[in-house]
Amino acid sequence: MKKPKVAFLCVHNSCRSQIAEALGKHLSSNVFESYSAGTETKPRINQDAVRLMKKMYQIDMEKTQYSKRLSEIPQADIVITMGCNVNCPIIPCKYREDWGLNDPTGKDDVEFSKTIHKIHSNVLELAKKVESGLLT
Repeated sequence: MKKPKVAFLCVHNSCRSQIAEALGKHLSSNVFESYSAGTETKPRINQDAVRLMKKMYQIDMEKTQYSKRLSEIPQADIVITMGCNVNCPIIPCKYREDWGLNDPTGKDDVEFSKTIHKIHSNVLELAKKVESGLLT
């Protein structure tokens, strides 16, 4: 069976969506393909996110990821928005979910870590839904 493509979206594609892409690849690559994108881009992935993902998971997001626009990723089957508090990006898909996560940019490591742990849990929950066929 073909693995569904999951797009993790937020406006700038520099923090939460990048973390979700990295954790999707790390935790659930056997269940779905992970991508991230935004309506705008930043020159670099959020450096606190990069540092904490290296510390917590030994994942160097800057090796394989960069800030991308929606047009740079394949057509998604599943779209996950991060909770943009503005107009989240909209692209066609079979299933859409909003995770309602506050942007930890500029906050301390404790807040950042909470967001990373929440994304970790959400990725595992999404993988369960995909495996059980709930999203088809």
